This record gives sequence, C-alpha cells and structure tokens, in this order.
Amino acid sequence: MRQLEDLGDLRGKSVLLRADVNVPLADGEITDDFRIRASMETLVWILKQGADVVLCGHLGRPEGEDTALSMKPVETRLREQLVQEMPDCPSSRVVVLENLRFNPGETANDASFVAELVENSDCYVNDAFGASHRAHASIVGPPQFLPSAAGRLLAKEAEVLLGLREKPRRPFVAVLGGAKVSDKLGVVSSLAERVDALLIGGAMAFTFLAAKGCDVGDSLFEPDFVDECARLLHSDIRLLLPTDLVARGPEGQAQQTGVNLPKGWVGLDIGPGTAAEFADEVSEAGCVFWNGPMGVFEDDRFAAGTRTIAEAVANTSAFTVIGGGDTAAAAASLDFDHVSTGGGASLELLEHGDLPGLAVLRD
Repeated sequence: MRQLEDLGDLRGKSVLLRADVNVPLADGEITDDFRIRASMETLVWILKQGADVVLCGHLGRPEGEDTALSMKPVETRLREQLVQEMPDCPSSRVVVLENLRFNPGETANDASFVAELVENSDCYVNDAFGASHRAHASIVGPPQFLPSAAGRLLAKEAEVLLGLREKPRRPFVAVLGGAKVSDKLGVVSSLAERVDALLIGGAMAFTFLAAKGCDVGDSLFEPDFVDECARLLHSDIRLLLPTDLVARGPEGQAQQTGVNLPKGWVGLDIGPGTAAEFADEVSEAGCVFWNGPMGVFEDDRFAAGTRTIAEAVANTSAFTVIGGGDTAAAAASLDFDHVSTGGGASLELLEHGDLPGLAVLRD
C-alpha cells in the first residue's frame, strides 16, 4: 500500500482524511474515545506537513439523519485531543464533516456522493481500518480520483494482522467468543489452517456443543449452523470447547454447571475449569489472537471467564493481538502488544487476506 510519505509535499494542500471515529455513545456522551485517540497520529502528521484536513467518518447505522448520531460529540473530543497534541494549531485547519451515513450514498458507494467528498481536496488518506472491510463511498471512492495513501493506523493494523496470517510465532493460539457463530465460521475455517489451537467460548460455543450432542437448554445457539460446526469438530482442527459453564437458572440464579443444561437454563459464561484450561493454552503460546468475550461480562456473575482469559493474554510472553470493541472494553485496564480498532475488519482480514479499503490503495 502507498504510505503517507508517498503523497509528496503537502504544504498548502487539502487532505480528505477518512478516520474511524465510530465511538460508543450514551445519552450523547462518548463512553470510550479509544478510536479518536488512535486517529490522532495520522491527523497530527498531516497537519505538521502544512496541509489542512477535511476529516470524515461515521457513527452507528442511522437510517437518514439522526441527531442522536451526530458527529458533534466526536468533533468536540477530537478538538480537545488536538489541542493537547498541537496547542498552536488553528482550529480552522481541521473541518469535521457530519456523519457520512446520514447520506445513503455512503453505504451504496454512490458515484455522486464520492464526487461531493473529493471536491476541493488534493489528496486522500484512509486511516479507518474498522470500516475498510466495507466497499463504501468514502473508503473505495476517493482513491479513484485523488493521490491516496494509508494512514499510520491502517498501515499498522494491516502489518500486524497479515503478520499473524502469514508468519505467526508458534504455537499460534486463537481465542474466539461473542454471540453468533454465523459471524465467525469463515474465520474459524481460515484460522484452522494456521493456528495450533482454537479456543471457542461465548454464546457461539453453544452451536458447537449442540453439534456434539449436548443439551444447551435455553442458551443462544444457531440451529442452521449445527451441521457446519459438526464438520469442523470432525476435522483435524485442535478445537477446544467449554467443559463447564456458569449458567442462569429459571429463577435468575447463577450456578456453575456442566455443559448439558436442562430447559430453562441459559449458559452465560465459561466455567472456572474451562477458563483455567484456556489460560494454560494461552500461557504456552508464542502468539495469541483474541476476539470476543467468553460470556456476558457486563454482569459480574458472568464476568470471571472473560477476566481470566484477559489476564492470561496480558500476562503471557507471547505476541498478543486483541480485536473487537467488546473484547477491548473487557480488557481495558490491561496491556497487549496490539489492540485492533476493528473487530469485523480484523476477522475479515485474517479470513481473506485483504480488504476493499486496502486493495484500492494498491491499485
């Protein structure tokens, strides 16, 4: 991919910067500004080269204009951060556009919307890794008309994740959790060819357990994918599933159980035995990729599994990469070698080896 330095002299130019500032909001307030902070290195570098910036991004999935998803809180936080990074930078040198997804042309990759975006800009920089698995107007459109490059964040994400895919340290252990197995079957199959052990937790584990013949009670699982999970279980993959659970009973009580659950019971976390087994695998790894919590970690009764895995990944001597907003939130106070800003994008890059937003920067 073309890098920032490939854009040449930027003095006096206007740069269209696509950033991933899709931060979580509650009552109009930003609850985690990680993605905004992650975008600052590229923004500051461009400004220091003497260019002005038109920054564009999206929030959520609005259907038309939605004041609850306005970019105003993002702009305020971004300018606060910029003052810390470049106190003498006039605010007029950065223009922040309104939520791109207020315009249906963004997700439709509409040519007229692309034309609006690139008008009056001299160059384009994509630093929005978390959106680069989408062939949206702001991702794949501008490089067709403007000199373009990858921002620092995008380039780093690609370097780290493609390194995992092509040349991981051994043993390579992947830990996958989250709700839907359907969202991750592709990456499970792809990782299976590369990892030495695949550890499955979260609600997605119940479709695999059902494929083994376990009774999953009222736990979330996807019956349409049981056959595919069974195929994976009968392959040569070293795939580890929970051997115990923490479940919620009909009266709302939390209890440690086995993996066979009666009707009315819902599995909401891996059990302590599974957590210890998974942690042992992680501690012996040379490289770890973790995406998705092991349970409903927002509830303290079902947070222990995720907490155990987070601590194991943080404490191992392996090279560690975590991805996904929930995963990062669950492990916010711990240190890892790389925290990806894009959960879905990181999974797709590991699965396919490329993304639309990366490919267009090479064409």
